[in-house]
Amino acid sequence: MAALENPGFNSVIIVGAGPSGLLLALCLATLDPRPEITILDAAETLNRAPRATHYGTPAIKLFRKVGILAEMRRDGYLPRDVCWRKLDCTRLTGLSWDTVGKDLDSDAMTVYPVGDLAHLLERELRSRADIKIRWGCKVSGIKSGLDAGDDTATVEFEEDGESKQCTADYVVGTDGGNSTVRRLVFGKRNFPGRSWEEQIVATNTEIDLDKFGFEDSNFIIHPVHFYMAARIKPDADPKKNVWRISYGELPGLSNEELMERLPMKFEQILPGSPKPDEYRVLNKSPYRVHQRCVDSMRINRVMLAADAAHLCNPFGGMGLTGGIADISALFQCLEGMHKGLVDESILSTWSDVQRKKWHEIIDPISSSNIRRLFAQDPDRALEEDGFLQMLKKAEVNPDLQKELHKAGDQLLHDYTQYFQKSGAVDKQANVANGGESAGLDEVAS
Repeated sequence: MAALENPGFNSVIIVGAGPSGLLLALCLATLDPRPEITILDAAETLNRAPRATHYGTPAIKLFRKVGILAEMRRDGYLPRDVCWRKLDCTRLTGLSWDTVGKDLDSDAMTVYPVGDLAHLLERELRSRADIKIRWGCKVSGIKSGLDAGDDTATVEFEEDGESKQCTADYVVGTDGGNSTVRRLVFGKRNFPGRSWEEQIVATNTEIDLDKFGFEDSNFIIHPVHFYMAARIKPDADPKKNVWRISYGELPGLSNEELMERLPMKFEQILPGSPKPDEYRVLNKSPYRVHQRCVDSMRINRVMLAADAAHLCNPFGGMGLTGGIADISALFQCLEGMHKGLVDESILSTWSDVQRKKWHEIIDPISSSNIRRLFAQDPDRALEEDGFLQMLKKAEVNPDLQKELHKAGDQLLHDYTQYFQKSGAVDKQANVANGGESAGLDEVAS
């Protein structure tokens, strides 16, 4: 079947130099011929605040395809286990990666700070494609691209005190939860969903939790003192292990009050009631958590992806992996367009499918993850929580363990099924379904 006429594109503007935007740029840089890629970000440099660290199978598949997984695993690590506990450290149940078997090693969860990932992606964009981020560019308007008759999209922004604009075939907003692109498209208040009353404080902390029998990831169930402690940087000296400790706090407190309360909270929630001289807080960041999703991720020539399009609470890593799944899916569609295998209507399909995955998978599962920590009696959690009961069964059922480890694949979708049928498409489908790729231009997971 003949390729579509004029299906492709020559240029893309990416607003937001977080990991999702940079990952999309690296994917687009593999296309031949390579489109012009412009990356704008309002900040002056990469964001190094403590944020997400754990990547599920959809993200791992894409990292492998773009050739960065080996370095991530060299400098990060593969966690061995996760568990749920009561505040007194009593272990309720958990899941071990050691018992799954080598057949899943290639897609095993990987821990790597998202700030380090952004730095890695920025470096690769420079070295592979000589693509540089334009820092300090504050987007102020979208001049064209939102109406059906527009054949390009123009972004207006401030750079070095001057008003400028940039035009491309498509614009992708990956500028985070406070997305300027989203607000320009939908207005400041039109982001459907809800906000959690509970506030969260995330820290990166050097502390010895091994002496209390903590596993690589630990979720502590308590109506007031709920928290997560996940090892993000192992060290031969247990005192130098770095842990992501994220805990719930009282609503209504200012950031200053939250930071003042941190030593008291650590003494209340952590085993051994540590004093400040028994740990070292490397980074700390208070924030509100939300469950929200836009009404559409595509408005003609403007797309929204990852946190710019949808948000969820951080417990369970659904936000980070879900955002990267957006990028993997979007690139699959753009690559099909670039090769003349599908027209731009695939972008509307992408919007519909990715939003459905948020509503049917990411939102309910992530909401259950956080409610599980504070909305039940820890002493009755195993009796009343179906998920914990399933984990208990999985402790002695290797087949069930494998199913649970592959659960993240629910976020994947094979968009090549909408492409024109040809040998090239069949090869793409093989890649999308886990087959080996002969080159980076075949990223489709």
